[in-house]
Amino acid sequence: MRMKRNNLSAVNKIVQPSPALKQPKLGPYSSLNQTHMYTVLLDWGSLPHHIVLHIFQYLPLIDRAQASSVCKRWNEVFHMPGLWRKFEFELNQPATSYFKSTHPDLIQQIIKKHAAHLQFVSFKVDSSTESAEAACDILSQLVNCSIQTLGLISTAKPSFMNMSKSHFVSALTVVFVNSKSLSSIKIEDTPVDDPSLKILVANNSDTLRLLKMSSCPHVSSDGILCVADHCQGLRELALNYYMLSDELLLALSSETHVNLEHLRIDVVSEKPGQIEFHSIKKQSWDALIKHSPGVNVVMYFFLHEEELENFFKEETPVTHLYFGRSASKAILGRIGLNCPRLIELVVCASGLQTLDEELICIAKRCTNLTALGLSGCEVSCSAFIEFVRLCGRRLIQLSIMEEVLIPDDDNSLDEIHSEVSKYLGRIWFPEAIPIW
Repeated sequence: MRMKRNNLSAVNKIVQPSPALKQPKLGPYSSLNQTHMYTVLLDWGSLPHHIVLHIFQYLPLIDRAQASSVCKRWNEVFHMPGLWRKFEFELNQPATSYFKSTHPDLIQQIIKKHAAHLQFVSFKVDSSTESAEAACDILSQLVNCSIQTLGLISTAKPSFMNMSKSHFVSALTVVFVNSKSLSSIKIEDTPVDDPSLKILVANNSDTLRLLKMSSCPHVSSDGILCVADHCQGLRELALNYYMLSDELLLALSSETHVNLEHLRIDVVSEKPGQIEFHSIKKQSWDALIKHSPGVNVVMYFFLHEEELENFFKEETPVTHLYFGRSASKAILGRIGLNCPRLIELVVCASGLQTLDEELICIAKRCTNLTALGLSGCEVSCSAFIEFVRLCGRRLIQLSIMEEVLIPDDDNSLDEIHSEVSKYLGRIWFPEAIPIW
């Protein structure tokens, strides 16, 4: 069948077959409506509102704005409240970031027309103070919102920490006071302080479910304790180790508090030269686990070897452990003895002493362990095979850098993968660093 050239550009037309041409036999499908087989759907403007809305939700703001000028229907979708429930403001300076920044005129249009619709809001800023201040200026204007989720994300430090503390707290207070329904807050690496947390609690204690506030030096253990005492529905909490206290764990374990689901603790040196860290009593940990038996306790360590001395001397209910800087042979030995709930262990550095005995102890005593990652340390091939044999197929993730494994008299690197694969029940190879 031939078609004239101008027919190819036709829109909103149904192409009918030429009556002069014999139509092919369709066999069992001859009863189908043949008209539909020649329908050309080329009109994007006729798409239903809900489909265009779904597409728009994946577009950056500048693309949404440009698309809204295509036709009347798309412009109607651009102004639908459902499109503005979730939004991320991107604020970057050309000199410090290659990411595109949300245009100021579009930001003002959003605040003017859609502020009341915003519910899930995040700010992504670069390392510049100007971007952080711009984010706070926008926050200060969100007085008619019912925000449920607020995230302040720095793609690089220092950002919020370099700006005026009073400016930041004043802007954040506007949201805390006016929202009344905040359920999730991520304000890590910011100058938030204890008084602003009290304002948060006073206005959102019944709705707050998640709070992430690691690296907030102006928040004390008393400030975070105030949140735990009053926000009985809090299910997820992320904080620095210096904020953690026996009183906080007991507050999270009270009869009126819901079961905690996730507790993340970042262990970092708060000041140069800090070696000693306070200890948490076993009774406090026990109270938390009794109240919330399914809680994930996640600990990230960014310490030098000598700074780990006070940890894991008693049973600790940690489930996920990450050592980003170093983990001594002694500390890994304690983990095998005192971390029976351990599910995942990642060690990025541990000196030049082999960890054979420590790894086998962990395999024997940490019966919930399902994931292991090793780099920057050493384990003999035979000990590693024994570790995998003891853990068996419960090891779902096993990421071991090739240089970690030390050949011995019984096993070499060439044959270790077959032994490990046998016990895992799947093909496994150690990770290798690309040489290109």
